[in-house]
Amino acid sequence: MIGMTIVGFSQIADVLDATEQSHLLAALGPATGPGRRGLLSNPTVAALASSPTILDLVRPHLPAPPVPTRAIYFDKSPDTNWLVPWHQDLTIALREPAEVPGFGPWSTKDGITHVQPPVALLEQMLTVRLHLDPTDASNGALRVLPGSHRCGRLDPAQIQQWRERQPEFLCCASAGDVLLMRPLLLHASARSTADRHRRILHIEYAGFTLPEGLHWHDQA
Repeated sequence: MIGMTIVGFSQIADVLDATEQSHLLAALGPATGPGRRGLLSNPTVAALASSPTILDLVRPHLPAPPVPTRAIYFDKSPDTNWLVPWHQDLTIALREPAEVPGFGPWSTKDGITHVQPPVALLEQMLTVRLHLDPTDASNGALRVLPGSHRCGRLDPAQIQQWRERQPEFLCCASAGDVLLMRPLLLHASARSTADRHRRILHIEYAGFTLPEGLHWHDQA
């Protein structure tokens, strides 16, 4: 595959073996609704997020030592199914709001403070998606528009232009595989039509230190 600098994502096979997957699933327990947030407080998740296995994948793509900042567990299943339209991941989760130049607008989701940081900081972040089930078109595998992360924050008209001119890529994966992706990469997910789970542990990493007065909400 062409380098992540160009396309904005990379797939790595067989990162977690079957025993590691089972241990992680046992530690995660059942998802509540579409997913569960704040999981860096879970000792097993925190240990995995800070492990050489994962950090060695992330480190080459960030300008400074990677800091895990948020972990979310998604479980798309026949009982809990949803569609995700084309979008970029533009917000970070912080402990409380503060007046800092370049940060805004602020919002609250599930009782957690979120904010859009400057694009320059989003470009210094990386998401790790750990697949805990086989994932394909039938159960809502992630779809991405390669290269879209290089154009900064996109408005709806620009997103539509990207959809019209750039063929999408379907990120099929086996259990134990990892997808690395830039937050600014346009991505979407269809509803599942399969009678099985699509469980993903999503971990975000930052290659920078937050400005004074700001603190990550969910940091290991």
